[in-house]
Amino acid sequence: MEATLQMQVKSISLSVDRRVLRNMANSKFEYVKSFELEDEVMFPNLIVVRIDGRDFSRFSQVHKFEKPNDKAALNLMNSCSAAVLEEFSDIIFAYGYSDEYSFVFKKTSKFYQRRASKILSLVASFFAAVYVTKWKEFFPQRKLEYAPSFSSKIVSCASAEVLQVYLAWRQQDCHANNLYETCFWMLVNNRRKTKTIISEIQELLKDTQKQQKNELLFQNGINYKTLPELFRQGSCLFKTKVEETVKHDENGNPVKRLRRKAVVVHSEDIAGRSFWNEHPSLYNDIGQFTKDIGKIEPDFVRSFQFENKLLPLTWVVVRIDGCHFHRFSDVHEFEKPNDEQALKLMNSCAVAVLEEFEDIHFAYGVSDEYSFVLKKESELYKRQSSKIISAIASLFTSTYVIKWRDFFPHKELKYPPSFDGRAVCYPTYKILLDYLAWRQVDCHINNQYNTCFWNLVNNNKSKKTKEESQARLKGTQTREKMEILRELKIEYNSLPLIFRMGSSVFRLKEAAAVENGVVSGKKLEGQVVVDHCNIIERCFWEEHPHILSYS
Repeated sequence: MEATLQMQVKSISLSVDRRVLRNMANSKFEYVKSFELEDEVMFPNLIVVRIDGRDFSRFSQVHKFEKPNDKAALNLMNSCSAAVLEEFSDIIFAYGYSDEYSFVFKKTSKFYQRRASKILSLVASFFAAVYVTKWKEFFPQRKLEYAPSFSSKIVSCASAEVLQVYLAWRQQDCHANNLYETCFWMLVNNRRKTKTIISEIQELLKDTQKQQKNELLFQNGINYKTLPELFRQGSCLFKTKVEETVKHDENGNPVKRLRRKAVVVHSEDIAGRSFWNEHPSLYNDIGQFTKDIGKIEPDFVRSFQFENKLLPLTWVVVRIDGCHFHRFSDVHEFEKPNDEQALKLMNSCAVAVLEEFEDIHFAYGVSDEYSFVLKKESELYKRQSSKIISAIASLFTSTYVIKWRDFFPHKELKYPPSFDGRAVCYPTYKILLDYLAWRQVDCHINNQYNTCFWNLVNNNKSKKTKEESQARLKGTQTREKMEILRELKIEYNSLPLIFRMGSSVFRLKEAAAVENGVVSGKKLEGQVVVDHCNIIERCFWEEHPHILSYS
């Protein structure tokens, strides 16, 4: 039975019924879905997504941000956060400073069925896309040198009181960090910048208290309390009703409507009752603060810092999927059933991810999804699942926006894309290969059906509606679909491999050849390449044992 199935799959010419292939995927490969664990944030816990710039110390240096604070960079972060609030109606409040932001969901939220990995990856992904999109607005004379990315995590708050402590903790961190950075960079700028001087300044500031830092600044002509609120207090955002002009009447007079829009405000104590409870939209949707915060208990801080870790010595697969990409492809007029440039853009982003993360050894993609395989010994982010998922999803997304013009030079990106993700552990080499085979079988099934469907819809001679095409294909076998395509003068097996096979991304072991993204000319060892090959057959893995380094 197994040998027969292998022979059927090996034939990749799709000489079996779509239902047979689907059943084969279900019976032979789809068991791999049982390894996917649910990570729902249970009611009545409040959901907070906290994002942090990934290696933003380097990012700020490369892009020459002013120290200790770059106003344009902070305003860019605030603008991205406003976009997040306006994109996701369940996010009610946000607080951020430097390169981090915390987003608070309403207490009744059922967003993404409250699945933590999906939520945290989607927010980080969308934020990264908006960051790239808005870069020129805030830095018109400065080139974005490389794709930014963000790590994110879910903080689950059992009550409004716990959320209050969390917000107080983040703002206290803002106060402490900004005071230190203001002192540090004031001293650095007053001296010659050498490693010795920097270490001396760090030693000088070590263990100094708030009052001592304020006095040090005052002695150097800086009154800390007069510095911009943006730097000292961070920024908070929430939605309020704002009157906006939506159109003009026949006489040219503006027609205005009240709309909920994210606004940025600054407050010295965002967790204080006087600030929080004066905004009905906040305490109605999130909860009321009944008392002010004093000392923050260390146990609370430890709970906020808790991270789920993936099982050690297992293969980790991070699968990302385009969010609402049916609409995205329609708005951007992608060709149906396949847009080769859109697929090549996806592949280019996957290559960038492999080049950034050495622990990712293989990736397989089709349509608007990609699966990234980390080596089983990987200690990337200490195997913290949220950081791994969000870093990959956000880097992929920001790269997608940056590279858009390379693949669609005459097409405007009308709005930022986003991807959600999840991480799954597979304990054995065989199960991992079955997972990848499952994804490629699904590629075959969907592509054959979509090729038939869209060619029926778009055929000039026998043009059918979408409903008629669905009815025509219902219950058809592969032979019948092949007949339909032949009637439409289409030889399915002659279609590009990128459509029928999907795309595999990996590093070369030896010098090889590559032409148009497919292995064919001399390349350097370790270079990341894209190939369109049969990964269901074991012979591919036997020919490339270095990819997954199995023994």
